[in-house]
Amino acid sequence: MSTPSIDTTAQSLAEFAQGLQLAAVPAATQQRALHLMLDAVGCAMAARQEAFALKLATAIGSLADTAGPRGVIGFSRRLPLRDAIWLNGVLMHGLDYDDTHMAGVVHLTVGVLPAVLSLAAERRASGAQMLLAYIAGVEAGARLASVVKGGLHTQGFHPTGVIGAFASAVAAGKLLGLNTRQLVGAQGIALSQASGNLQFLEDGAWTKRLHPGWAAQAGVQAARLAAHDIPAPSAPYEGRYGLFRAYLGAELQSKIDISLGSAGLGRVWELEQIAIKPFPMCHFVHAAADAAIALHARGVAVDDIERIDALMPAGTMPVVCEPPAAKRRPGSDYDAKFSLPYAVASGLMRGRLGLQELLPAAFTEPAALALMDRVHAEIDPASTFPLHYSAELRVTLKNGEVLRHREAVNRGHAERPLSNTEIQHKFGANAALHFAPERAARVQQQVLALPQLSDASTLETLLAQDPAHPATSVKESAR
Repeated sequence: MSTPSIDTTAQSLAEFAQGLQLAAVPAATQQRALHLMLDAVGCAMAARQEAFALKLATAIGSLADTAGPRGVIGFSRRLPLRDAIWLNGVLMHGLDYDDTHMAGVVHLTVGVLPAVLSLAAERRASGAQMLLAYIAGVEAGARLASVVKGGLHTQGFHPTGVIGAFASAVAAGKLLGLNTRQLVGAQGIALSQASGNLQFLEDGAWTKRLHPGWAAQAGVQAARLAAHDIPAPSAPYEGRYGLFRAYLGAELQSKIDISLGSAGLGRVWELEQIAIKPFPMCHFVHAAADAAIALHARGVAVDDIERIDALMPAGTMPVVCEPPAAKRRPGSDYDAKFSLPYAVASGLMRGRLGLQELLPAAFTEPAALALMDRVHAEIDPASTFPLHYSAELRVTLKNGEVLRHREAVNRGHAERPLSNTEIQHKFGANAALHFAPERAARVQQQVLALPQLSDASTLETLLAQDPAHPATSVKESAR
Protein backbone atom coordinates (compact mmCIF):
# COMPACT_ATOMS: atom_id res chain seq x y z
CA MET A 1 0.00 0.00 0.00
CA SER A 2 1.37 3.42 -0.95
CA THR A 3 2.02 6.04 1.69
CA PRO A 4 -0.85 8.58 1.70
CA SER A 5 -0.02 12.13 0.75
CA ILE A 6 0.00 14.80 3.43
CA ASP A 7 -2.73 17.41 3.04
CA THR A 8 -1.20 20.56 4.51
CA THR A 9 -4.55 22.33 4.65
CA ALA A 10 -6.31 19.53 6.51
CA GLN A 11 -3.34 19.12 8.84
CA SER A 12 -3.17 22.84 9.60
CA LEU A 13 -6.88 23.08 10.32
CA ALA A 14 -6.71 20.01 12.55
CA GLU A 15 -3.76 21.33 14.53
CA PHE A 16 -5.45 24.70 14.92
CA ALA A 17 -8.74 23.24 16.15
CA GLN A 18 -7.12 20.69 18.45
CA GLY A 19 -4.97 23.29 20.19
CA LEU A 20 -7.41 26.20 20.27
CA GLN A 21 -8.23 27.59 23.72
CA LEU A 22 -10.84 30.25 24.48
CA ALA A 23 -8.21 32.38 26.23
CA ALA A 24 -6.45 32.75 22.87
CA VAL A 25 -9.54 34.27 21.23
CA PRO A 26 -9.80 38.05 21.69
CA ALA A 27 -12.70 39.14 23.87
CA ALA A 28 -14.21 41.22 21.05
CA THR A 29 -14.13 38.22 18.72
CA GLN A 30 -15.85 36.08 21.33
CA GLN A 31 -18.54 38.72 21.71
CA ARG A 32 -19.03 38.88 17.95
CA ALA A 33 -19.33 35.10 17.83
CA LEU A 34 -22.06 35.20 20.46
CA HIS A 35 -23.94 37.83 18.46
CA LEU A 36 -23.64 35.79 15.27
CA MET A 37 -25.15 32.88 17.16
CA LEU A 38 -27.91 35.12 18.52
CA ASP A 39 -28.71 36.34 15.01
CA ALA A 40 -29.06 32.76 13.74
CA VAL A 41 -31.32 31.80 16.64
CA GLY A 42 -33.48 34.85 15.91
CA CYS A 43 -33.76 33.86 12.27
CA ALA A 44 -34.90 30.40 13.35
CA MET A 45 -37.51 31.84 15.71
CA ALA A 46 -38.81 34.12 12.95
CA ALA A 47 -39.14 31.14 10.60
CA ARG A 48 -41.08 29.00 13.10
CA GLN A 49 -44.54 29.45 11.52
CA GLU A 50 -43.51 29.64 7.88
CA ALA A 51 -45.02 27.06 5.54
CA PHE A 52 -41.59 25.62 4.75
CA ALA A 53 -40.79 25.24 8.46
CA LEU A 54 -44.03 23.50 9.30
CA LYS A 55 -43.93 21.16 6.32
CA LEU A 56 -40.26 20.26 6.63
CA ALA A 57 -40.64 19.73 10.37
CA THR A 58 -43.33 17.18 9.62
CA ALA A 59 -41.26 15.53 6.87
CA ILE A 60 -38.04 15.34 8.90
CA GLY A 61 -39.96 14.21 11.97
CA SER A 62 -41.46 11.34 9.95
CA LEU A 63 -37.97 9.88 9.50
CA ALA A 64 -37.63 9.29 13.25
CA ASP A 65 -38.86 6.00 14.69
CA THR A 66 -38.84 7.48 18.18
CA ALA A 67 -39.18 10.99 19.57
CA GLY A 68 -35.51 11.32 20.48
CA PRO A 69 -33.83 13.48 23.13
CA ARG A 70 -32.67 16.55 21.21
CA GLY A 71 -34.43 19.89 20.98
CA VAL A 72 -35.40 22.04 18.01
CA ILE A 73 -35.71 25.81 18.16
CA GLY A 74 -39.35 26.80 18.62
CA PHE A 75 -40.68 23.23 18.83
CA SER A 76 -41.52 21.30 21.97
CA ARG A 77 -41.30 17.99 20.10
CA ARG A 78 -37.91 16.31 20.54
CA LEU A 79 -36.05 14.45 17.80
CA PRO A 80 -33.03 12.15 17.42
CA LEU A 81 -29.70 13.97 17.23
CA ARG A 82 -29.27 13.99 13.46
CA ASP A 83 -32.85 15.02 12.73
CA ALA A 84 -32.76 17.85 15.28
CA ILE A 85 -29.53 19.13 13.76
CA TRP A 86 -31.05 19.00 10.28
CA LEU A 87 -34.24 20.84 11.25
CA ASN A 88 -32.39 23.51 13.22
CA GLY A 89 -30.34 24.21 10.09
CA VAL A 90 -33.54 24.54 8.05
CA LEU A 91 -34.96 27.03 10.53
CA MET A 92 -31.80 29.14 10.81
CA HIS A 93 -31.30 29.40 7.05
CA GLY A 94 -34.83 29.13 5.66
CA LEU A 95 -35.62 32.85 5.53
CA ASP A 96 -32.25 33.69 3.92
CA TYR A 97 -31.76 36.21 6.69
CA ASP A 98 -28.60 34.61 8.12
CA ASP A 99 -24.98 35.78 8.03
CA THR A 100 -22.48 35.48 5.17
CA HIS A 101 -18.70 35.29 5.09
CA MET A 102 -17.95 37.75 2.31
CA ALA A 103 -14.76 36.42 0.73
CA GLY A 104 -15.95 32.83 0.94
CA VAL A 105 -19.49 33.62 -0.23
CA VAL A 106 -20.76 31.12 2.33
CA HIS A 107 -23.27 30.96 5.20
CA LEU A 108 -21.20 29.53 8.04
CA THR A 109 -23.13 29.94 11.28
CA VAL A 110 -26.11 27.95 10.00
CA GLY A 111 -23.82 25.04 9.08
CA VAL A 112 -21.87 25.00 12.35
CA LEU A 113 -24.26 26.16 15.08
CA PRO A 114 -26.86 23.36 14.61
CA ALA A 115 -24.07 20.82 15.07
CA VAL A 116 -22.53 22.33 18.20
CA LEU A 117 -25.90 23.18 19.77
CA SER A 118 -27.17 19.59 19.66
CA LEU A 119 -23.84 17.86 20.25
CA ALA A 120 -22.93 20.09 23.20
CA ALA A 121 -26.36 19.44 24.72
CA GLU A 122 -25.96 15.69 24.24
CA ARG A 123 -22.55 15.68 25.91
CA ARG A 124 -23.60 18.14 28.63
CA ALA A 125 -20.66 20.27 27.55
CA SER A 126 -20.23 23.74 28.98
CA GLY A 127 -21.27 26.86 27.11
CA ALA A 128 -17.62 27.83 26.83
CA GLN A 129 -16.83 24.51 25.12
CA MET A 130 -19.74 25.02 22.73
CA LEU A 131 -18.57 28.53 21.88
CA LEU A 132 -15.00 27.36 21.30
CA ALA A 133 -16.15 24.59 18.95
CA TYR A 134 -18.29 27.07 17.02
CA ILE A 135 -15.32 29.43 16.59
CA ALA A 136 -13.04 26.59 15.44
CA GLY A 137 -15.57 25.44 12.84
CA VAL A 138 -16.26 28.91 11.50
CA GLU A 139 -12.57 29.75 11.20
CA ALA A 140 -11.95 26.52 9.27
CA GLY A 141 -14.95 26.98 6.99
CA ALA A 142 -14.13 30.60 6.19
CA ARG A 143 -10.66 29.68 5.00
CA LEU A 144 -11.79 26.72 2.89
CA ALA A 145 -14.46 28.80 1.18
CA SER A 146 -11.97 31.62 0.57
CA VAL A 147 -9.65 29.26 -1.31
CA VAL A 148 -12.18 28.72 -4.11
CA LYS A 149 -12.98 32.45 -4.52
CA GLY A 150 -16.64 31.89 -5.39
CA GLY A 151 -15.81 29.10 -7.84
CA LEU A 152 -18.26 26.62 -6.33
CA HIS A 153 -21.17 28.83 -7.37
CA THR A 154 -19.86 28.87 -10.92
CA GLN A 155 -19.90 25.08 -10.98
CA GLY A 156 -23.46 24.92 -9.62
CA PHE A 157 -22.55 23.97 -6.04
CA HIS A 158 -23.85 25.72 -2.93
CA PRO A 159 -20.81 26.46 -0.73
CA THR A 160 -22.95 26.44 2.41
CA GLY A 161 -23.73 22.78 1.87
CA VAL A 162 -20.31 21.77 0.58
CA ILE A 163 -17.98 23.74 2.85
CA GLY A 164 -20.39 23.45 5.76
CA ALA A 165 -19.74 19.72 6.04
CA PHE A 166 -16.02 20.31 6.65
CA ALA A 167 -16.59 23.25 9.01
CA SER A 168 -19.08 21.20 11.01
CA ALA A 169 -16.71 18.23 11.12
CA VAL A 170 -13.98 20.41 12.63
CA ALA A 171 -16.41 21.93 15.16
CA ALA A 172 -17.86 18.56 16.15
CA GLY A 173 -14.39 17.06 16.36
CA LYS A 174 -13.36 19.83 18.73
CA LEU A 175 -16.34 19.10 20.99
CA LEU A 176 -15.59 15.37 20.90
CA GLY A 177 -11.97 15.98 21.90
CA LEU A 178 -10.46 14.38 18.77
CA ASN A 179 -6.71 14.42 18.37
CA THR A 180 -5.04 15.94 15.32
CA ARG A 181 -4.96 12.69 13.34
CA GLN A 182 -8.63 12.07 14.01
CA LEU A 183 -9.53 15.65 13.03
CA VAL A 184 -7.81 15.10 9.68
CA GLY A 185 -9.82 11.90 9.36
CA ALA A 186 -13.07 13.73 10.12
CA GLN A 187 -12.35 16.11 7.25
CA GLY A 188 -11.55 13.15 5.01
CA ILE A 189 -14.87 11.48 5.80
CA ALA A 190 -16.72 14.76 5.27
CA LEU A 191 -15.39 14.82 1.70
CA SER A 192 -17.75 11.94 0.84
CA GLN A 193 -20.71 13.78 2.37
CA ALA A 194 -20.23 17.37 1.20
CA SER A 195 -23.05 18.38 -1.13
CA GLY A 196 -25.39 21.18 -2.14
CA ASN A 197 -26.69 22.02 -5.60
CA LEU A 198 -27.94 25.33 -7.02
CA GLN A 199 -30.64 23.90 -9.28
CA PHE A 200 -33.24 25.37 -6.92
CA LEU A 201 -32.56 28.72 -8.59
CA GLU A 202 -34.44 27.54 -11.66
CA ASP A 203 -37.80 27.11 -9.95
CA GLY A 204 -37.63 28.38 -6.37
CA ALA A 205 -37.48 24.86 -4.89
CA TRP A 206 -36.94 24.39 -1.16
CA THR A 207 -33.80 22.25 -1.38
CA LYS A 208 -31.42 25.11 -0.52
CA ARG A 209 -33.05 25.31 2.88
CA LEU A 210 -31.95 21.75 3.56
CA HIS A 211 -28.25 22.31 2.86
CA PRO A 212 -26.95 23.82 6.14
CA GLY A 213 -28.56 21.24 8.41
CA TRP A 214 -27.51 18.46 6.07
CA ALA A 215 -23.94 19.75 6.24
CA ALA A 216 -24.12 20.05 10.03
CA GLN A 217 -25.32 16.48 10.53
CA ALA A 218 -22.75 15.24 8.01
CA GLY A 219 -19.99 16.90 10.00
CA VAL A 220 -21.16 15.35 13.24
CA GLN A 221 -21.32 11.91 11.64
CA ALA A 222 -17.85 12.38 10.15
CA ALA A 223 -16.42 13.36 13.53
CA ARG A 224 -18.13 10.45 15.28
CA LEU A 225 -16.71 7.99 12.76
CA ALA A 226 -13.27 9.54 13.08
CA ALA A 227 -13.50 9.18 16.85
CA HIS A 228 -13.69 5.42 16.27
CA ASP A 229 -10.60 5.60 14.03
CA ILE A 230 -12.45 4.63 10.86
CA PRO A 231 -9.86 4.81 8.03
CA ALA A 232 -10.46 7.98 6.04
CA PRO A 233 -8.87 9.88 3.13
CA SER A 234 -5.94 11.87 4.44
CA ALA A 235 -5.93 14.44 1.63
CA PRO A 236 -9.51 15.77 1.45
CA TYR A 237 -8.57 19.08 -0.16
CA GLU A 238 -5.29 18.68 -2.03
CA GLY A 239 -5.57 15.04 -3.09
CA ARG A 240 -6.06 13.72 -6.63
CA TYR A 241 -9.83 13.58 -6.07
CA GLY A 242 -9.91 16.11 -3.25
CA LEU A 243 -12.40 18.93 -2.89
CA PHE A 244 -10.68 21.45 -5.12
CA ARG A 245 -10.04 19.08 -8.06
CA ALA A 246 -13.34 17.21 -7.86
CA TYR A 247 -15.64 20.21 -7.46
CA LEU A 248 -13.92 22.74 -9.75
CA GLY A 249 -13.14 22.64 -13.45
CA ALA A 250 -9.61 23.10 -14.75
CA GLU A 251 -9.96 26.85 -15.28
CA LEU A 252 -11.28 27.45 -11.77
CA GLN A 253 -8.61 25.19 -10.30
CA SER A 254 -5.96 27.44 -11.81
CA LYS A 255 -7.40 30.42 -9.91
CA ILE A 256 -7.54 29.01 -6.41
CA ASP A 257 -5.08 30.05 -3.71
CA ILE A 258 -4.45 27.04 -1.49
CA SER A 259 -2.50 29.16 0.98
CA LEU A 260 -5.77 30.81 2.05
CA GLY A 261 -6.84 27.48 3.54
CA SER A 262 -4.64 28.02 6.56
CA ALA A 263 -3.59 31.67 6.36
CA GLY A 264 -3.42 33.48 9.68
CA LEU A 265 -4.82 30.67 11.81
CA GLY A 266 -4.83 31.79 15.42
CA ARG A 267 -3.78 35.35 14.49
CA VAL A 268 -6.41 36.59 12.03
CA TRP A 269 -10.02 35.92 12.98
CA GLU A 270 -12.10 35.44 9.85
CA LEU A 271 -15.18 35.40 12.07
CA GLU A 272 -14.80 39.19 12.17
CA GLN A 273 -15.29 39.26 8.38
CA ILE A 274 -18.78 37.77 8.57
CA ALA A 275 -21.58 40.10 7.54
CA ILE A 276 -24.99 40.25 9.20
CA LYS A 277 -27.87 40.66 6.77
CA PRO A 278 -30.04 43.78 7.02
CA PHE A 279 -32.48 42.23 4.51
CA PRO A 280 -34.01 38.71 4.34
CA MET A 281 -32.75 38.35 0.78
CA CYS A 282 -29.79 36.83 -1.03
CA HIS A 283 -26.78 38.85 0.06
CA PHE A 284 -25.95 39.61 -3.57
CA VAL A 285 -28.90 42.06 -3.86
CA HIS A 286 -28.34 44.01 -0.64
CA ALA A 287 -26.28 46.84 -2.07
CA ALA A 288 -28.76 47.30 -4.92
CA ALA A 289 -31.64 47.33 -2.42
CA ASP A 290 -29.91 49.98 -0.31
CA ALA A 291 -29.23 52.04 -3.44
CA ALA A 292 -32.91 51.83 -4.38
CA ILE A 293 -33.99 52.80 -0.86
CA ALA A 294 -31.61 55.78 -0.97
CA LEU A 295 -33.15 56.95 -4.26
CA HIS A 296 -36.62 56.49 -2.78
CA ALA A 297 -35.57 58.74 0.11
CA ARG A 298 -34.55 61.38 -2.44
CA GLY A 299 -38.16 61.48 -3.63
CA VAL A 300 -37.93 59.59 -6.92
CA ALA A 301 -41.46 59.05 -8.21
CA VAL A 302 -41.96 55.57 -9.66
CA ASP A 303 -44.26 56.85 -12.41
CA ASP A 304 -41.46 59.12 -13.64
CA ILE A 305 -39.00 56.24 -14.18
CA GLU A 306 -38.25 55.23 -17.76
CA ARG A 307 -35.43 52.74 -17.20
CA ILE A 308 -33.26 51.34 -14.38
CA ASP A 309 -29.75 50.10 -15.06
CA ALA A 310 -28.20 48.04 -12.28
CA LEU A 311 -24.44 47.53 -12.33
CA MET A 312 -23.67 44.25 -10.59
CA PRO A 313 -20.58 42.10 -9.94
CA ALA A 314 -20.19 39.51 -12.70
CA GLY A 315 -20.03 36.69 -10.16
CA THR A 316 -23.47 37.50 -8.76
CA MET A 317 -25.40 37.82 -12.02
CA PRO A 318 -26.13 34.11 -12.66
CA VAL A 319 -27.72 33.89 -9.22
CA VAL A 320 -29.86 37.05 -9.01
CA CYS A 321 -30.11 38.41 -12.57
CA GLU A 322 -30.48 35.44 -14.90
CA PRO A 323 -32.59 34.54 -16.74
CA PRO A 324 -33.97 38.10 -16.82
CA ALA A 325 -37.55 37.15 -17.66
CA ALA A 326 -37.81 34.76 -14.72
CA LYS A 327 -36.21 37.19 -12.29
CA ARG A 328 -38.81 39.81 -13.27
CA ARG A 329 -41.66 37.44 -12.40
CA PRO A 330 -40.90 35.73 -9.06
CA GLY A 331 -43.36 32.93 -8.50
CA SER A 332 -42.71 32.48 -4.78
CA ASP A 333 -41.12 34.24 -1.85
CA TYR A 334 -37.98 32.22 -2.51
CA ASP A 335 -37.87 33.38 -6.11
CA ALA A 336 -38.24 36.94 -4.83
CA LYS A 337 -35.29 36.49 -2.44
CA PHE A 338 -33.04 35.83 -5.45
CA SER A 339 -34.46 38.51 -7.74
CA LEU A 340 -32.45 41.67 -8.33
CA PRO A 341 -35.38 43.30 -10.20
CA TYR A 342 -37.66 42.77 -7.21
CA ALA A 343 -35.14 44.05 -4.66
CA VAL A 344 -34.73 47.21 -6.72
CA ALA A 345 -38.45 47.62 -7.35
CA SER A 346 -39.42 47.24 -3.70
CA GLY A 347 -36.72 49.65 -2.59
CA LEU A 348 -37.75 52.30 -5.11
CA MET A 349 -41.49 51.89 -4.51
CA ARG A 350 -41.65 51.44 -0.77
CA GLY A 351 -38.28 52.42 0.68
CA ARG A 352 -38.02 49.08 2.48
CA LEU A 353 -37.39 45.38 1.98
CA GLY A 354 -38.36 43.19 4.91
CA LEU A 355 -40.31 40.03 5.62
CA GLN A 356 -43.59 41.74 4.80
CA GLU A 357 -42.26 42.58 1.34
CA LEU A 358 -41.87 38.85 0.69
CA LEU A 359 -45.58 38.17 0.94
CA PRO A 360 -47.18 37.22 -2.41
CA ALA A 361 -49.29 40.37 -2.42
CA ALA A 362 -46.08 42.43 -2.39
CA PHE A 363 -44.06 40.75 -5.14
CA THR A 364 -47.09 40.25 -7.43
CA GLU A 365 -48.38 43.80 -7.06
CA PRO A 366 -48.97 45.19 -10.59
CA ALA A 367 -46.92 48.33 -9.90
CA ALA A 368 -43.99 46.18 -8.72
CA LEU A 369 -44.21 43.97 -11.81
CA ALA A 370 -44.24 47.00 -14.09
CA LEU A 371 -41.18 48.43 -12.35
CA MET A 372 -39.33 45.11 -12.51
CA ASP A 373 -39.73 45.18 -16.30
CA ARG A 374 -37.66 48.38 -16.37
CA VAL A 375 -34.70 46.87 -14.50
CA HIS A 376 -31.73 45.91 -16.68
CA ALA A 377 -28.58 44.36 -15.19
CA GLU A 378 -25.06 44.76 -16.55
CA ILE A 379 -21.60 43.87 -15.33
CA ASP A 380 -19.97 46.42 -13.06
CA PRO A 381 -16.34 46.81 -14.19
CA ALA A 382 -15.45 48.58 -10.93
CA SER A 383 -16.73 45.84 -8.63
CA THR A 384 -14.43 44.44 -5.97
CA PHE A 385 -16.43 41.20 -5.63
CA PRO A 386 -16.12 38.90 -3.71
CA LEU A 387 -14.50 41.27 -1.20
CA HIS A 388 -17.57 43.50 -1.46
CA TYR A 389 -21.03 42.84 -2.91
CA SER A 390 -21.30 46.24 -4.55
CA ALA A 391 -24.00 47.71 -6.79
CA GLU A 392 -24.81 50.91 -8.62
CA LEU A 393 -28.21 52.05 -9.87
CA ARG A 394 -28.70 54.49 -12.72
CA VAL A 395 -32.31 55.57 -12.97
CA THR A 396 -33.32 57.34 -16.17
CA LEU A 397 -36.43 59.48 -15.81
CA LYS A 398 -38.91 60.19 -18.59
CA ASN A 399 -37.61 63.75 -18.81
CA GLY A 400 -34.12 62.45 -19.62
CA GLU A 401 -32.61 63.12 -16.21
CA VAL A 402 -30.36 60.33 -14.85
CA LEU A 403 -30.10 59.71 -11.12
CA ARG A 404 -27.27 57.60 -9.71
CA HIS A 405 -26.49 55.95 -6.42
CA ARG A 406 -23.61 53.58 -5.71
CA GLU A 407 -23.10 51.28 -2.73
CA ALA A 408 -19.44 50.31 -3.02
CA VAL A 409 -19.47 48.36 0.24
CA ASN A 410 -22.64 46.51 1.15
CA ARG A 411 -24.14 47.39 4.52
CA GLY A 412 -23.37 44.71 7.11
CA HIS A 413 -19.92 44.03 5.61
CA ALA A 414 -16.99 43.96 8.04
CA GLU A 415 -15.93 47.35 6.66
CA ARG A 416 -19.45 48.66 7.30
CA PRO A 417 -20.76 46.34 9.99
CA LEU A 418 -24.00 46.19 11.86
CA SER A 419 -23.15 46.79 15.50
CA ASN A 420 -23.81 44.22 18.20
CA THR A 421 -26.60 46.50 19.43
CA GLU A 422 -28.17 46.49 15.96
CA ILE A 423 -27.93 42.69 15.89
CA GLN A 424 -29.79 42.58 19.20
CA HIS A 425 -32.51 44.82 17.75
CA LYS A 426 -32.80 42.53 14.73
CA PHE A 427 -33.05 39.51 17.03
CA GLY A 428 -35.78 41.20 19.05
CA ALA A 429 -37.85 41.96 15.97
CA ASN A 430 -37.46 38.43 14.63
CA ALA A 431 -38.21 36.72 17.94
CA ALA A 432 -41.27 38.90 18.56
CA LEU A 433 -43.01 37.60 15.43
CA HIS A 434 -44.17 34.45 17.24
CA PHE A 435 -42.80 34.50 20.79
CA ALA A 436 -43.55 36.59 23.86
CA PRO A 437 -41.13 39.44 24.66
CA GLU A 438 -40.23 37.80 27.98
CA ARG A 439 -39.25 34.59 26.20
CA ALA A 440 -37.17 36.49 23.64
CA ALA A 441 -35.40 38.38 26.42
CA ARG A 442 -34.50 35.14 28.22
CA VAL A 443 -33.13 33.62 25.02
CA GLN A 444 -31.02 36.70 24.30
CA GLN A 445 -29.66 36.80 27.83
CA GLN A 446 -28.70 33.13 27.81
CA VAL A 447 -27.06 33.14 24.37
CA LEU A 448 -24.97 36.20 25.20
CA ALA A 449 -24.01 34.66 28.56
CA LEU A 450 -23.11 31.31 26.98
CA PRO A 451 -19.49 31.23 28.28
CA GLN A 452 -20.82 31.23 31.84
CA LEU A 453 -23.26 28.36 31.22
CA SER A 454 -22.15 25.14 32.91
CA ASP A 455 -24.40 22.87 30.83
CA ALA A 456 -25.28 23.65 27.21
CA SER A 457 -28.42 21.52 27.43
CA THR A 458 -29.93 24.37 29.46
CA LEU A 459 -29.88 26.56 26.36
CA GLU A 460 -31.32 23.78 24.22
CA THR A 461 -34.20 23.35 26.69
CA LEU A 462 -34.94 27.08 26.65
CA LEU A 463 -35.02 27.16 22.86
CA ALA A 464 -37.10 24.01 22.40
CA GLN A 465 -40.53 25.42 23.23
CA ASP A 466 -43.55 26.09 21.04
CA PRO A 467 -44.86 29.63 20.56
CA ALA A 468 -47.50 30.65 23.08
CA HIS A 469 -50.06 31.20 20.32
CA PRO A 470 -49.24 29.03 17.28
CA ALA A 471 -50.36 30.33 13.90
CA THR A 472 -50.37 28.50 10.58
CA SER A 473 -47.69 30.74 9.10
CA VAL A 474 -46.31 34.25 9.15
CA LYS A 475 -48.13 34.83 5.87
CA GLU A 476 -51.48 33.84 7.38
CA SER A 477 -50.95 36.06 10.42
CA ALA A 478 -50.00 39.00 8.20
CA ARG A 479 -53.26 38.96 6.27
